[in-house]
Amino acid sequence: MTAPGPTLQEHTATYVFAVCAHIDHHALATLPGLGENSPVRPLSLGALTAVVQHVEAARFSEDAWRERLSDQGELERCARAHHHVVSAVAARGATVPLPLATLYRSDERARQGLRQDAERFHTVLRRIEGRVEWGVKVYAAPPPRPAAAQTPTPSPSPSPSSSSSPSSSSSSSSAGAGRGRPSSGDGRAYLDRKRGIQKRREQHHDEALRAAETVDTAMRTVAAASRHLRTHVQEPLEPRRTQVLNAAYLVDEKRYDDVARTVRALRRSTGMDIEMSGPWVPYSFVGEV
Repeated sequence: MTAPGPTLQEHTATYVFAVCAHIDHHALATLPGLGENSPVRPLSLGALTAVVQHVEAARFSEDAWRERLSDQGELERCARAHHHVVSAVAARGATVPLPLATLYRSDERARQGLRQDAERFHTVLRRIEGRVEWGVKVYAAPPPRPAAAQTPTPSPSPSPSSSSSPSSSSSSSSAGAGRGRPSSGDGRAYLDRKRGIQKRREQHHDEALRAAETVDTAMRTVAAASRHLRTHVQEPLEPRRTQVLNAAYLVDEKRYDDVARTVRALRRSTGMDIEMSGPWVPYSFVGEV
């Protein structure tokens, strides 16, 4: 007698994109998801709905996923596919995106695991209902470059006729031995210049931080919540900008004009380089309860 082959559940895992209050399966039918030849579909959790897709278990094992992490192109493809599904669901209502590669062994395991977080999902959905995320980054211009220090004019060399006697020759040798050595006054001047440059840099940075605080305070007047994110390290291709604020703001969908108007006014009043991006699915506000 032939032994039975492996079942579908033994071959597949349940990949979870997001959790929402409700979504019709027709809204998901055209989404390719991760391109696993399996439809993106709703999975009922009772009062909530998860958006899931069957994926080949072997391709999403721990070892396989570690290999994907080392392949930048493959990682970006998965991240874009994940975000595409989350964005499509969020366009129809409040949605809690789950982290990339949230996997369960089966639909039933997914139900059990996600239901344990049901209270948190409900809290987050109430918070982000009707709201979107806007990103604001503030960059400081480089400090003004110090004026080039003036080079002292060298003393003229003695003429040959000046060394007519042994005494004058000896005197000239002694003077020449000291020529080129900075005096203590020159050393102090150099250190003073260095201290002045450092002080001006610190003042410039402090002014930039105060301007960033002004931007943040103004943005919070139009936002329901805000989060400071880690500032990005200065990139080699943009050596003239230093990021002094990287923040996310949770804002009512209808307040787009208020956000744009506030950013325009801040650019004028602070003189800072301010980048605004969005609206986004509120990723930055779904991990807090």
